[in-house]
Amino acid sequence: MKNELTEFNKIAIAVHPKNHQAYTLAEEIAASLRKDDKKVLLGRMDDKKLRAGICDGCQELLIALGGDGTMLRAGHISAPSRIPILGINLGHYGFLTEIQVDEWQDALDRVLNGEFWLEKRMMLLTTLFRGDRKLGVWNALNDTVISRGETIRPVQLEISINDRHLSTTVADAVIASTATGSTAYAMAAGGPILSPELRNIILVPVAPHLSIEQSLVLSENVLVSVTVNTSHQAVISVDGQPAIQMKTGDRVEIQASDYEVQFIRFQDPGYFYRNLIPYMDQNPSIKKRNV
Repeated sequence: MKNELTEFNKIAIAVHPKNHQAYTLAEEIAASLRKDDKKVLLGRMDDKKLRAGICDGCQELLIALGGDGTMLRAGHISAPSRIPILGINLGHYGFLTEIQVDEWQDALDRVLNGEFWLEKRMMLLTTLFRGDRKLGVWNALNDTVISRGETIRPVQLEISINDRHLSTTVADAVIASTATGSTAYAMAAGGPILSPELRNIILVPVAPHLSIEQSLVLSENVLVSVTVNTSHQAVISVDGQPAIQMKTGDRVEIQASDYEVQFIRFQDPGYFYRNLIPYMDQNPSIKKRNV
């Protein structure tokens, strides 16, 4: 599919902070781009200069090298500026990437020739409240998880939809997921798998005790509210980032974000289902452990 909308002249390349193989490859890609007179900003994902250069909207394309975790980080920093991402897979799964290491030169040529399409993926806006005070605001590409902490005891979670009480759930956690996140923790917890272009919010309880066990697929227009009631530790984590401590009475509001992540794609839109079957048949991380 020919894309005539964008000519990429300013390109950022981001790599996993601890992946030396990725940085070596990134340097090779940067050299190739500079031969074509492209301006290149290269750095590790935690590099402040790189992140600032992407967030200020000066870049036109982000090439991210790593696994799905790297793609999540790339989505966080690129979405506010609407910068598309070309993901090159150096991880185990590659749910968010379709380009392998040995395919990067051909993929880059196709991008620069406009032979791609943009896949837009919904994000979640998550806000943590203590009373009327905001403690934090985040955008999630995969999911927001409200869960028990280190103490092995479930927490009581009061869930409301558009200010209407839905359920009081006693569980290890509740996951609020996008379609992108439906193949991550939500899937492991028994949630449904959604096609990535769908704009839905999925609620999945984790190990509910004498509570509603079914997952819910909600419209993007709803406001989900989860209030924690517990005498022990509870935490919130957004896209697998370090957990933040919560107190009883804290409230999390989750809704569709104004931001979305754009991934560059070459295959036809049916690629998701075609690629899903091999992942279901054989878990790459299990194979790696058995080597």
